[in-house]
Amino acid sequence: MDDSTELAEDEPEEPGAAASVREAAAGKVRRWSHRPWSRRRAAAREATAREVQAIESGTAQAVPAAKKRNGGMFRSLRSHNFRLYASGGIISNVGTWMQRTAQDWLVLELTNGSAAALGVATALQFAPQLVLGMWGGVLADRYAKRPILITAQSLMGVLALTLGLLTVTGTAQVWHVYTMALLVGVISCLDIPTRQAFVVEMVGRDNLANALALNSSIFNLARVVGPALAGLLIYALGGTGPIFLLNSLTFAGVIASLLLMRRAELRTAEPVPRAKGQLRAGLRYVLDRRELLTPILLIAFMSMFAQSFMMSIALMAKEVYQAGASSFGLASSGFAVGALGGALLAARRVRPGRRLLIGGALAFGVTQIVAGLAPWYISYVVLLVPAGIALITVNTAANAIVQLATSAEMRGRVMGIYFLVFTGGAPIGAPLIGWVSELGGPRIGVVIGGIMTLVGTGLAVLLANAILRRRGSHAVVRGAAATAGSAR
Repeated sequence: MDDSTELAEDEPEEPGAAASVREAAAGKVRRWSHRPWSRRRAAAREATAREVQAIESGTAQAVPAAKKRNGGMFRSLRSHNFRLYASGGIISNVGTWMQRTAQDWLVLELTNGSAAALGVATALQFAPQLVLGMWGGVLADRYAKRPILITAQSLMGVLALTLGLLTVTGTAQVWHVYTMALLVGVISCLDIPTRQAFVVEMVGRDNLANALALNSSIFNLARVVGPALAGLLIYALGGTGPIFLLNSLTFAGVIASLLLMRRAELRTAEPVPRAKGQLRAGLRYVLDRRELLTPILLIAFMSMFAQSFMMSIALMAKEVYQAGASSFGLASSGFAVGALGGALLAARRVRPGRRLLIGGALAFGVTQIVAGLAPWYISYVVLLVPAGIALITVNTAANAIVQLATSAEMRGRVMGIYFLVFTGGAPIGAPLIGWVSELGGPRIGVVIGGIMTLVGTGLAVLLANAILRRRGSHAVVRGAAATAGSAR
């Protein structure tokens, strides 16, 4: 194929363009007729024929550019801004998982192995989300998102640097770790909903589901790499202090990616003016829409038992299969590999639907039950892979469905509510399943968690229907009362 033919296809179509496109297509058919094996070229001829038909019928503008281009698993990376964001995210997520590992290790060192102290540090980092998560969503709607993210990432980088310096100099105490964990949790209340709502401004609605799935892939890849790398570096560098210092440097990647973005290519939403009742408006917005209420309720129930399932991996490996630390690492990696695979599979979908969401939740519940009954360790590890796939399928599908169904001016508040229930279920479900596991053994805990996941999926659908019917009937009553009042 010569270059002139390629250029002719890309030129703007003037009057009579249909004829020239038809002639070019006919020439291609003649030249390619002896190459029936070329599927790409056959697809190109079909696309050309559709363009000719659109031009002749006067409906060429009805064929969007996105439809002329194949999708692909990594289609969001065509966006310059999202490529920058994803590149910075890879570096930062690995650093974040390194710091989480180092923070846990530091607490154990400072408290002579106190599991209670470790639980306090973890709770302090996630508890603020339960109190301030929705308010973070309100602020995400009120102000431009990119400056918020730059500020939040800078503050978290400073906290990592501070903790690193305290640890390296030998002055770190456990209350320092508690304080840093709490401050990171408070900043995350604003950072998380803003970051989620910012994705659509980079890639648009058509590629939103793909971009969210790729973000999940990056997160889960970092979850595999980060802790392992942290363990090696703690051993090689002689302590946790250098890990915190390294993590402080990784924030520069995210900040640089945000600063280097092309502002003209961002689909920036107009900030919502400050007004009373914006948080209540966000709650009403969710309660009045089935496409938001069902996935958010489903995630609320799922989060109760998904975290307990991941925590049970250590109990199953040690108590049931009498496996060592290396075998526990293998099981954790199996689940993480499944999660990464599920995120990549989600990236191939154009737009997830309600059927995929509910089907994924049911699949995760069934996989939990089967894994809890697995007779051999190797069969248990193998079952962790589909469990990871199912869980990430639900998480990415719910996130995409909620964002696609939300208007731009409400997205921050809705994502604040979404991540409130996403993180808020674990403190309820995890202790419950832990208590059951203590009484009946880890197998019983895992099986009960799977049964409760199935029950919770059904309850989410039924509860959403009941809420919508109730609010619908109240709306009818209010409308009738208003009509009667105006008649008087």
